[in-house]
Amino acid sequence: MRFFILLAPCLYLSSASAAGNTTNDSFNKAKRMLSTKVYWDHQVTFYCAAPYDEKGNIHLPAGFETATNQRRASKIEWEHVVPAENFGRNFKEWREGAPACVDKRGKTFKARHCAEKANLEYRYMQADMHNLVPAIGAVNAARQNYNFALLPHAPNTFGSCPVKIEGNRVEPPESTRGMIARTYLYMQAEYPRYKMGKPQNQLMQAWNKTYPPTPWECTRARRIAKIQGNMNKITETRCKEVGL
Repeated sequence: MRFFILLAPCLYLSSASAAGNTTNDSFNKAKRMLSTKVYWDHQVTFYCAAPYDEKGNIHLPAGFETATNQRRASKIEWEHVVPAENFGRNFKEWREGAPACVDKRGKTFKARHCAEKANLEYRYMQADMHNLVPAIGAVNAARQNYNFALLPHAPNTFGSCPVKIEGNRVEPPESTRGMIARTYLYMQAEYPRYKMGKPQNQLMQAWNKTYPPTPWECTRARRIAKIQGNMNKITETRCKEVGL
């Protein structure tokens, strides 16, 4: 007797699929879980260390300034440390669109909205909580999809918040560099779709060694692992190395 397995139609998930997040494909759900189950006792923005409340309202630090996106300065936004575009453009749906990406008026669309609609692998990457941090909306908007770099001669872009943006590069505060590095290295290790360029990879390797994790970084990573089902192994290794 022969047995046949019928495969139900599903959204595209390639053979080079994620080894990272495979449990939650909803970006909105990821943000809710981060708010209520991870950051509930550490409501502080990533780059500027500004406190915020349970509704995401920010108490801006003294001396914070922004020339643009002022309306986005009062609320937190969950920022992708590795920008969604930087891994999203490796998906055909992002670059070219897909048959499913047609709006109610019959107009085709592509980029983030198409990748999110038509590719399950992309949605897992977009919703990976290891790659999401709370940021002042104006900072998130200005950072865009720029790579990180050292900008020793650039002034602070946001006054008292020590973030520098010059051209298409961003220098983050020293307090965030280790976690940024371990996030980039995690995304590269877990998702075959994403690879850093050589200069960015070298910088992240250096920052990982130079800036050890804080107790909060280790706590955060372990909380996310418990919820999402996978550990950031780069972070866990460094946490154990420093006795956290």
